[in-house]
Amino acid sequence: MQLSVNGNQAFAATGGREFDRSQPTVVLLHGAGFDHTAWALHSRWFAHHGYGVLAPDMPGHGRSCGAPLRSIAEMADWTAALLEAAGVARATLVGHSMGSLVALETAARHPAKVSALGLIGTTATMNVGPDLLKAAEANDHAAVDMVSIWGLGFDAELGGSLAPGLWMHGGAQRVLERCPPGVLFSDLSACNAYQDALAAASKITVPTTLVLGERDMMTPSRGGKALAAALPNSRIVVLPGAGHMMMAERPDELLAALQG
Repeated sequence: MQLSVNGNQAFAATGGREFDRSQPTVVLLHGAGFDHTAWALHSRWFAHHGYGVLAPDMPGHGRSCGAPLRSIAEMADWTAALLEAAGVARATLVGHSMGSLVALETAARHPAKVSALGLIGTTATMNVGPDLLKAAEANDHAAVDMVSIWGLGFDAELGGSLAPGLWMHGGAQRVLERCPPGVLFSDLSACNAYQDALAAASKITVPTTLVLGERDMMTPSRGGKALAAALPNSRIVVLPGAGHMMMAERPDELLAALQG
């Protein structure tokens, strides 16, 4: 689905069905360096179970035009504009990693537009190591290596895909390699600079589910638990053995957690 958002063309996957704004809307927000394909399984489930689905590519990612947005606040305002462009008054926002911060900030800045939140692989402060930032700034493939190695849990690195023949590590690398130069660095810098999660959380009263990976090395579960403590209406689901990329590693358990 193509939409015009703030004067630029934006692409949003709709889960294999035509978007129906008369149904409850779920917006699926991807993480740093990724795109709508991270939600291939979950977008289809929601679209075929009574929801209108929007899984957008952020500006500069995937099929969306424009330069990458430089801050989580800009991404939040863009998400609100996306809803306006799609004719959606209110939606559930589900975000992974960087997308979880975007969902959180959108709910704080535009509360009338958000009915519930799902925050996956999230944390109160999403600090990014200097070596990763330096490699991403130089467009060094080492950045892709670091994100894919640290992002996947132990079982995933042993070929634990539930879909026969798929290699989770290689799949993550191919998506990251498709990023235009500078996009991954811009995303990681935005995550590293964002220090408003706890302040945003204190303003949010909608039901919020935090799904955390027990073995997540990028956003350790203790940080997600600290964020949950600041959210007045939250619940935590910890997926045993899971790393950061739970959509690929634990798709069924993640879906069950989001359904509540």
